[in-house]
Amino acid sequence: MVYRPRIGAGLGARAGARTLALAWSPTMAYVVGLIATDGCLVGDRRHIAFTTNDRQLADTFLRCLGRPLRYGTARTAAGNGLFRVQVGDVVLYRWLESIGLTPRKSLTLGAIPVPDELLAHLVRGLLDGDGTIANFVHAPTRGTYPSYRYERLRVRFCSASRAHLEWLGDALARVLGVKGSLVRRPPGPGRHALYTLGFGKYASMRLLGRLYEDPRAPRLERKWAIWDAFAQRSSSPLSRQDQNLRCSTLRSPSRRSPIG
Repeated sequence: MVYRPRIGAGLGARAGARTLALAWSPTMAYVVGLIATDGCLVGDRRHIAFTTNDRQLADTFLRCLGRPLRYGTARTAAGNGLFRVQVGDVVLYRWLESIGLTPRKSLTLGAIPVPDELLAHLVRGLLDGDGTIANFVHAPTRGTYPSYRYERLRVRFCSASRAHLEWLGDALARVLGVKGSLVRRPPGPGRHALYTLGFGKYASMRLLGRLYEDPRAPRLERKWAIWDAFAQRSSSPLSRQDQNLRCSTLRSPSRRSPIG
């Protein structure tokens, strides 16, 4: 990995002061979600690091903090671009510790004491960090109905901490009425197990509708675009008519030969 000069390094030192208040708010909840996934508390008890392969997410993270757009760029061995943010802020560091974040949080992260009314903002940050939105069409009944196609929508959150995803699943069910399933992936050689909290199509629709309810809220555009395209299709009259046609085809009488 080769680091390159920081973008925006010519800005004055005082321009780097944080303007985000140290209290729970929609913006702070989103920032905590990002730090809990793609960020970390550095061991010097002063710096907060945040690394992403999305430049827009690095910009959004810094804008939420109220800091100038300054970060380092790097490339992995595979040639993929990375954007690395590191901010020095002792007061923010201590506030993050007070809500349960730690320097080596991957395995120790548990519940995050976010107010219920701000849960969606926190979860949007978690989703933009280590979550995925998948939308695809497949043929679930190739043998019986080879022409039938079904559109899937799935939301997943990944973490090495089972306790964190158990808390997240319980919180989403209690506050937003959305239920998911927790799956453990066996660890590879020299690695820890990975856990996934997944949601099916209709639970994902309900969840994403709440996460993206406010169009002004910070978000990772490329993930939101997947949801927006799906929502646009699902809300159109032609889409609903096509879906009803597919369902009626699936419910049509079987073509098997009569017995006798």
